[in-house]
Amino acid sequence: MTTFKDHFSKQSQDYARYRPNYPPSLFQWLASLTAAHELAWDVGTGNGQAALALADHYRRVIATDPAEAQLRHAVAHERVTYKVMPAEHSDLGDASVDLVTVAQALHWFEFERFYREVQRVLRPGGVIAVWAYGLNQVSADVDPILGHYYTDVVGSYWPPERRYIDEGYRTVPFPFMEIHAPAFRMEAQWNLHEFVGYLETWSAGQRYRQARGHDPIELARERLCAAWGPAEQSRTVSWPIYLRAGKMPSG
Repeated sequence: MTTFKDHFSKQSQDYARYRPNYPPSLFQWLASLTAAHELAWDVGTGNGQAALALADHYRRVIATDPAEAQLRHAVAHERVTYKVMPAEHSDLGDASVDLVTVAQALHWFEFERFYREVQRVLRPGGVIAVWAYGLNQVSADVDPILGHYYTDVVGSYWPPERRYIDEGYRTVPFPFMEIHAPAFRMEAQWNLHEFVGYLETWSAGQRYRQARGHDPIELARERLCAAWGPAEQSRTVSWPIYLRAGKMPSG
C-alpha cells in the first residue's frame, strides 16, 4: 500500500496563488517528442499548473493528485479531467498515453511502483518527462539571505526527499531511454509581498512553524526587506529547471 506524504494541503490555496509558472517553451518541446497528441497524464498535478499548459498541445489531459485539497484550487479546462488518484495506481488503460509528466512531485513517489505504472500506460514510443525547480535567484544582495534561510534557518525541516532537488534530479532513478533535454528556467516578476508569500508556501517553513510555534520568515524579514528595496518594487525571480525525459521502446 502506498503511503501518501502530504506536505502541501494545509497551504494549498497559497500554493496555487504564489507558485511560479513553467515556460511555454517547455511544453512546446515536450509536445515535439510525441508522434501522437491524444492523451497526456499529468501526475501529482497539484493545482493543475502543468496540466493546463499541456492542454494547449494534447486533445485530452488526465491530471491526478492524491490530495483532494490541492485539486479544489485547480483551474477548470474543457480538455483537462482532474482525478484524486495516487501516482502508483491509475485507472488509465494499457498503452493509452502519449506523454506522462511529473512536475515538482516525483521525489514524493514510490519510484519502482510508479515506473511500473508508467510502463503499463505509455504507448510504444511514448514519452515520460519529470522535472523539479531548484532554489530561486533574485540578485547578488538578496540571494545570500535566501540561501541562509533555505539552508540554515529551515534547512533541517526539509523532508529527506528534498535532496533529490538539491542534487538536480540526477540521482533520481530513471529506467527509460533518456532524451537529451535543453535548459529551461522559470521567471516571475514579483514584489516583496509576492516573494515572501512564495517563501511561506515552503513545506520546510510549515514544519518549522509546527515544531517551534513561530514563523521562520521573521528571522530573515528585516535583512530581506533591506536588500529588496521598496516593497512594491518588482524584481525578476528565476528558478533553474531540472528535467529528465525518456522514451518507451517502440518495439
